[in-house]
Amino acid sequence: MKIVRYNGGHVGISDTCKVVDVSHLCGAGPDEWPPVGINRLIRDFDALRPQLEQLLASEPGVPLESVRLETPVPWPNKLVAYPVNYHDHAREMASRGLANIQGYFLKANSSLVGPADRIELPALSGREIHHECEIALIIGKQGRQIPLERALDHVFGYACLMDMTVRGKEERVFRKSYDTFTPVGPWITTADEVPDPKDIGMKLWVNGQLRQQSNTRDLIVDIANMVAIASSASTLYPGDIIATGTPAGVDKVLAGDEVTIEVEHVGRMSLPVVQGTHGANVVFDKPYEFVRHS
Repeated sequence: MKIVRYNGGHVGISDTCKVVDVSHLCGAGPDEWPPVGINRLIRDFDALRPQLEQLLASEPGVPLESVRLETPVPWPNKLVAYPVNYHDHAREMASRGLANIQGYFLKANSSLVGPADRIELPALSGREIHHECEIALIIGKQGRQIPLERALDHVFGYACLMDMTVRGKEERVFRKSYDTFTPVGPWITTADEVPDPKDIGMKLWVNGQLRQQSNTRDLIVDIANMVAIASSASTLYPGDIIATGTPAGVDKVLAGDEVTIEVEHVGRMSLPVVQGTHGANVVFDKPYEFVRHS
């Protein structure tokens, strides 16, 4: 099943052909603030699932292509991200700060956007903005110190995620938290539709040119361990998002580009890149030259 947000905060379910509105089951809608209806749906999903399946089978809904899809979880309690989680990416960045050494960091929730939005480049002269192809893990059950053998039980579903980054040596959180820097979508695919979390392929293109391609079997810290590690420090809540880290192939994007991401068994989305006028600050005044390592 696909779980979607659309048309100003409505929550729906989809079979990728139609969308059935289930906002009434979780209190979602345009007037909801903060927009956490989908968090409640995720929390209560097991109890609601028979009703949701019946609605998806019996209601005509509206065509999927007729709605404007939004980022699925706009208000997670936390947006967790793992750095340098593929050996090939570690080599290209000449980094020793692997995910199994450094653990996770947090990105600003306000960086989240959806599949119908745009990636806005900040006005930073002398800095490259890079794409990073990742998978979003959506947490479904609250937990702290989750045992590794039960970690996947806490994964509600999966989505595509791009981790946009100002390249440089400044604080990682700052460089990755600009508005629009975390596109997530086009929906949440529930975990039962992903056959094997240890074998999920993903690709990213810029203007149709393949830039990144990898598989979760190449992760340094795998999905179950990501959940267990994060929960050892922080209670995980329904709707929390964990970004898995990116493989090699990161590179700059420019205004006018179109970035497309596809995650096997999950979905695909494309976002245009535009130049913004905000974002300049003293921290990024000095130029930075990115050097790719082989």
